[in-house]
Amino acid sequence: QVQLVESGGGLVQPGGSVRLSCAASGSFLHHYVMAWYLQAPGKQRELVAFIDSGGSTNYADSVKGRFTISRDNAKNTVNLQMISLKPEDTAVYYCRAVWGTDDYWGQGTQVTVSS
Repeated sequence: QVQLVESGGGLVQPGGSVRLSCAASGSFLHHYVMAWYLQAPGKQRELVAFIDSGGSTNYADSVKGRFTISRDNAKNTVNLQMISLKPEDTAVYYCRAVWGTDDYWGQGTQVTVSS
């Protein structure tokens, strides 16, 4: 069983930055592909970025060059550094851990980009 707890959300002005963290607990976490998703109001959840067990990353086109995903296997954390934020980045951001048929989600953290 893996538990994921997100933190770091809040209100940020357009053009600002925020760092989200996902603290994971459980076994064999270094094997998991870790990902961040967002869900804007009234829309489906969508992939933002993921990082595999080897550290390879992939990003949605909408966030390339602005968001950076990273993981610290020693601390069992996955971070999402977000810069140059736009109002359309406003959403609940979720952390996800996947390994084979094991698939876990966190509860999400709200990021609101507004002046």
